[in-house]
Amino acid sequence: MSCLNLFKPGVFFRSGISSNYINSILSVIYGVSELEFLILQDQLCEKMEKCKTGSHILPSQPAPCFKGTAVVNGEFKEISLKDYKGKYVVLFFYPLDFTFVCPTEIIAFSDRVEEFQKIGCEVVACSTDSHFSHLAWINTPRKQGGLGEMNIPLLADKNCEIARQYGCLKEEDGIAFRGLYIIDGKGILRQITINDLPVGRSVDETLRLVQAFQYTDKHGEVCPAGWKPGSSTMKPDPKQSQEYFRSAN
Repeated sequence: MSCLNLFKPGVFFRSGISSNYINSILSVIYGVSELEFLILQDQLCEKMEKCKTGSHILPSQPAPCFKGTAVVNGEFKEISLKDYKGKYVVLFFYPLDFTFVCPTEIIAFSDRVEEFQKIGCEVVACSTDSHFSHLAWINTPRKQGGLGEMNIPLLADKNCEIARQYGCLKEEDGIAFRGLYIIDGKGILRQITINDLPVGRSVDETLRLVQAFQYTDKHGEVCPAGWKPGSSTMKPDPKQSQEYFRSAN
């Protein structure tokens, strides 16, 4: 039974008491009319449902199809996950424009985006700020804490729906944790990390992970800890994997 229907007319508790009767009693206790109580109850339940949305997403599942207004090459443009069909996508969330750790991450990804694009991967940054705020931040010089010229889209998620769908929204503050998602060319989530607010992420590690997943896609082998392009992989088989273990140990 969904939260929203828990106290609706006609629903009965195990004790056999009608939910209408329970609502009447509770409305008296809380000093509001029964209608006001039902409205407050529905609002609370809706918030609870929203909190659950996206919290269960896992690797190997389809990525939520984000779409919204982004700043691309200094202009406003509608973008969607569907625009990147057939390509890998790194979608990373950050808390707020005009802050401290955030510009270091965004600039690092933007300055090295060609390394991702060379292997068929695009990078998109997203926060719950507006696209107007994004543009103002881009137009602020880097020496003043701004972003300067950007080579990646900055996606606006003003209503928090994208961050909520991806399970990285800090509901009480309306901002995103530092979530990072690697999505393959078929729209499937391959990797998820979510940092708490104080610590930024590594471009090197993100690039390595994209390369590793692409290698496994192509060759059907698996990548051991710390794998980098050119190093050994192994076959996911009890006998065939022995070749790797003999050479590595």
